[in-house]
Amino acid sequence: MSKAIITCALTGVLTDPRQHPVPVTPSELAASAREAWDAGAVCMHVHFRQQGEGRGHLPSWDPALAVEVGEAIRSACPGVILNFTTGVVGRDQSGAIACLRAGRPEIAACNAGSLNYLKTRAGGQWAWPPMLFDNPVEKVAEIVAVMGETGTKPEFECFDTGIVRSVGMFAEVGMVSAPQVNFVMGVASGMPADPDLLPLLLKYRPEGCPWQTTVIGRAEVWALHRRAVELGGHLRTGLEDTFYLPDGARASGNGALVEALAAVAREAGREIASAAEARGIWGLD
Repeated sequence: MSKAIITCALTGVLTDPRQHPVPVTPSELAASAREAWDAGAVCMHVHFRQQGEGRGHLPSWDPALAVEVGEAIRSACPGVILNFTTGVVGRDQSGAIACLRAGRPEIAACNAGSLNYLKTRAGGQWAWPPMLFDNPVEKVAEIVAVMGETGTKPEFECFDTGIVRSVGMFAEVGMVSAPQVNFVMGVASGMPADPDLLPLLLKYRPEGCPWQTTVIGRAEVWALHRRAVELGGHLRTGLEDTFYLPDGARASGNGALVEALAAVAREAGREIASAAEARGIWGLD
């Protein structure tokens, strides 16, 4: 079984830095990436936030900022693998495309299908207005073509089993070769964070396809991380996905989460891949 690659999702989409310890500025992102790097993460999944007082909870698609953030993280973590977000609601993904072309990351997330993005609160209320995270095939094909231009490997984000199967069809029609999938588990209206579901998902991924899990939630995430380790998958954690350590305590930052995940992997008999080893496993050389 290969060594486990750890990705750290540094900050997320809309998490408010006034409430949670998420990095926003290039220097904050670089410092947080260094903590994660020292703990064993070799790939950094990056979202860009608007800069300026009171705007750090809002996304940014400024390509100059993408370059600045990428350079800061690479300087702090020599040899790191960068993974840019590309997810937008709606058909216009020109901002994400501009960031890809400017920053040229080794990997970028590619949301491989649509999802009704829902969550409820106690008392029978929506946590936010119901929304459609729309990713039709032509949108996927457009961003994958740009990744081909920039030498960026798409990591297909799969929120349900139908999306997993769709990735295989993307390969069949020539949209992508040697796909890589990320099982996103724990979104309330998507696949649950259920360790028993993971072996079934592996059955439906493209044959030989590298895979990892993104697990969203609290205490329940850690059992699924362990199952992913046992089944040979690669791993992701970070303040985008959870704020909680295995003992239920709030994490002080990304370094603490990666340290805990690396311990889970080693306890299950997997060593942690270096950046050079990860490049070989993922075909990035």
